[in-house]
Amino acid sequence: MDQLALLFVVLLGAVISVPVGDRLGLPAPVLMTLLGIVLAVLNFVPNIDIPPELILPALLPPLLYAAVRRTSWRQFAANRRPIFLLAVALVFVTTLCVAVVAHTIVPGLPLAAAVALGALVAPPDPVAATAVAGQLGLPRRLVSILEGEGLFNDVTAIVLYHVAIAAAVSGEFSAWQAGLDLVLSAVVAVIIGVALGWGANKLLDLLGDATLQIGLTLLVPYASYVLAEELHGSGVLAVLTTALFLAEYAYGADDVMSRLAGHTVWDVVDTLVTGVAFGLIGLELHNAIRTASGRWLELLGWAGVVVGVVILVRLLWLLPATWLTQRLHARRDYDEDIPTSWRETVVMWWAGMRGVASVALALAIPLKTDSGAPFPDRDEIVFIAFGVIMVTLVLQGLTLPWLVKRLGVRADTEREKEFEKELAVRAARAAKRRLKEIESVEDLPDEVSEQMLRRAFEIGLRINPQIGDEERREAQEHRVRRIKRLRRIQAEMLSAARHEVLAARSEPGADPEIVDRVLRHLDVRSLR
Repeated sequence: MDQLALLFVVLLGAVISVPVGDRLGLPAPVLMTLLGIVLAVLNFVPNIDIPPELILPALLPPLLYAAVRRTSWRQFAANRRPIFLLAVALVFVTTLCVAVVAHTIVPGLPLAAAVALGALVAPPDPVAATAVAGQLGLPRRLVSILEGEGLFNDVTAIVLYHVAIAAAVSGEFSAWQAGLDLVLSAVVAVIIGVALGWGANKLLDLLGDATLQIGLTLLVPYASYVLAEELHGSGVLAVLTTALFLAEYAYGADDVMSRLAGHTVWDVVDTLVTGVAFGLIGLELHNAIRTASGRWLELLGWAGVVVGVVILVRLLWLLPATWLTQRLHARRDYDEDIPTSWRETVVMWWAGMRGVASVALALAIPLKTDSGAPFPDRDEIVFIAFGVIMVTLVLQGLTLPWLVKRLGVRADTEREKEFEKELAVRAARAAKRRLKEIESVEDLPDEVSEQMLRRAFEIGLRINPQIGDEERREAQEHRVRRIKRLRRIQAEMLSAARHEVLAARSEPGADPEIVDRVLRHLDVRSLR
């Protein structure tokens, strides 16, 4: 098997892992990691040959952009306090604790290298957390916090990592310079993110065509990341800023085709890139096995201690942080997503899985320092990092569904239904207001006005049947059954038409371009 065949196998696994995970009740990223581990131990599977410096730029921008599409800037702003405690403060604390412990137990490990180890294992993975949380039906407030933590903790961790690597490579460290670099990196990233977001938004309006617009959104995350890194900013924060800007302003209310097609394309990209990223984590078992040759007991001991520190620090931080947030929340008059019980706090603790960023940062550690000497204890750092990733991702990922079920943590479906009902009412009222505005300037026949008024009400009723009284609900259900029957018949008629057109494609003298044009018209008609 060569590298190309291995890539195909991983991509195929990414597609298959989704329905298999749904059936088994397990997160697809965890299944892809297990597939990577299986492939790694097979003799005929080659070692992956990807330059470490390309892993983050290739995988992280689309993953971050896809994750941001499911949230909004206002949600981040509303949850800024719990996100700050997890994404910034907890990353610093975890980095410090791991660095102290690793510097103590690993003989000869310099403090700067220990800090680099702490930084690369500190951030929980946003993709794994989002995939697991979404599949388990957790309360939306927990999902929001996990998403916010996962998206912003990489920013903090990667900056700390670069500072530590620079100190280890050069042998020099300045706390003042490190703090200044952190601030400048964030400022540059935000400026680039907003500028690219604004420019991309204007360009989307100029392009007009849905295909070209989606193509642009595929390029923008990479452009934002690369430009920020070139100007010594945080590529991760730049991508987040650009994505949040476009999530708010990219598509107008009437850009239906662009929104539907873009959602589909980005779901495909998200599935494939996520599969490759977590398959890559499992495949890195090759390197771990090679590193541990003849030193299994010693390296496993060090890795076990660091794993314990990472897991314990998260728990010891979350308990008082959650209590403090709840106390502060009670004194505020604005809404904020926070855990409401110790059970939800435990679920948040166990959902802190490490993933793509940790692997990429571990592999990106330089081979040599500026003096030409080997980077201190590089193999040991990579092995310990891989151990942390495997335990937190595989063990916690496989047991999290059981823990959620055992603790009885579930989404507040009644609250979600109530909000959906509220939106249905608002949509129907907006349609009625627009109808009145049209009637004030146009002379509509009475029967047309009555028909449009019924349709305005049906807009909300189709979203949520609970907004109507019993008689109207029964009438709506009858109409829905009738419409479904008509649509079934129409679908069969359109299917016969498509078969006929497709058959004409293979006839002598048929122009495939014209056939495809007619077929596209029938496909669009089928969506109505």
